[in-house]
Amino acid sequence: MAKACFDKAIDLLSRRTHFRRELSSKLASRGYESDEVADAIERLASLGYLDDRQATEQFARQKLARGPVGRRRLLADLLRRGAPEEDASAVLDELMPQDDREAALTAAQRSRHRDNPEAAARYLQRQGFSRRAIFFVLEELKSLSQSQGAEAGNE
Repeated sequence: MAKACFDKAIDLLSRRTHFRRELSSKLASRGYESDEVADAIERLASLGYLDDRQATEQFARQKLARGPVGRRRLLADLLRRGAPEEDASAVLDELMPQDDREAALTAAQRSRHRDNPEAAARYLQRQGFSRRAIFFVLEELKSLSQSQGAEAGNE
């Protein structure tokens, strides 16, 4: 049965990258014994097919490529999927700027909430942006709204 567990793990990895904890959980939920799962995980790791740091970076890059997202949200997504906290923090330090104001502004401008400050703030909070970034965006949206109102009055 140990070979079957390893084969199933390979099958799951052929579909997408997994974290060690995530793959262990999937194998256990399919009825494999914990010793078999542990052996399969260690074998895959020793062969270079299972690397939490690489999986963390790949997942984070894919999420960021889809559009701006806050650090807190991305960290929570990584941890929920099974990324080790130290890998997740290190990868986010490498890939994301400490100042998330510009990303938050981009996210707000792309959202359907850009004309409603309260809704924009809730949206940005759900996306995991810092309070500092949310306040910055609200001020920017307010300034933009006021300047557009002034332009409309001049026409």
